[in-house]
Amino acid sequence: MANTANPANGANTSQTAVLEGGPPDLPSRTVPVPAPGEDLKIQHRGGYEHFRPTPRHQDTSEGRLPVYEWWERTEIAE
Repeated sequence: MANTANPANGANTSQTAVLEGGPPDLPSRTVPVPAPGEDLKIQHRGGYEHFRPTPRHQDTSEGRLPVYEWWERTEIAE
């Protein structure tokens, strides 16, 4: 099951990840990960951008972070 992250909500999490791929206008490429290793979905422009964990890591100003890659977009049901 995917977790929903809202980078703007200031959620208290224990891990942060780097997002790779997806729309170029995402508000942030470094986001909190509620449950490490699980798929992540981010609400964006009336839908959800889905990201999956990879075995890769990236060195950032916040340290060495796991990389999640974009794999699909779904629309929010009305």
